[in-house]
Amino acid sequence: MSWLSSLAVMMLAQLPADGAAQLQKVDGVLPALRRMAADPEVIQAVLAQNARHVSLATIQSEDETWRASPMLTPFKQRVLDTPCSRVLNRHREKLGRVVAEAFTMDDQGALVGATRRTSDYWQGDEAKFQVPFTKGQTLREKPFFDESSQAYVIQVSLPVRDGGKTIGAITIGLSLLDL
Repeated sequence: MSWLSSLAVMMLAQLPADGAAQLQKVDGVLPALRRMAADPEVIQAVLAQNARHVSLATIQSEDETWRASPMLTPFKQRVLDTPCSRVLNRHREKLGRVVAEAFTMDDQGALVGATRRTSDYWQGDEAKFQVPFTKGQTLREKPFFDESSQAYVIQVSLPVRDGGKTIGAITIGLSLLDL
């Protein structure tokens, strides 16, 4: 058995048996997650990136570059150093270890900011972007072991709005072991 498989088995063994209790705990942190999505600095960062009007072809090319290397490249570091990333990290610090990761996306699903490296740059083809952005709904995904945060998480994605208009999305990975 590989070290990763062993780790996954150990993590699963530590999960609480009562899934309903975990979902209630997720519901308990939703107000804090909504505050993250409504943070004026997050909204400003998403608006600023949307105003650049980067083509989808360019975003997808950047995504290929992002996924091509597991290393912390200068491009990945620039995303992690954005003002939006700093705001997400401040929220993460307030919430503690329960937040395994958080990232914000623009109106095409490209990263605006993140608390840690994500596995890809473009989220536009994934439900975590599509549901909050196109439907304006909160998406609570099924728990899974997340490679980028190295934690067993449940991801909650919410729309980022400027007034009544959805301008982007935010995803917060909550550590199930720390809820």
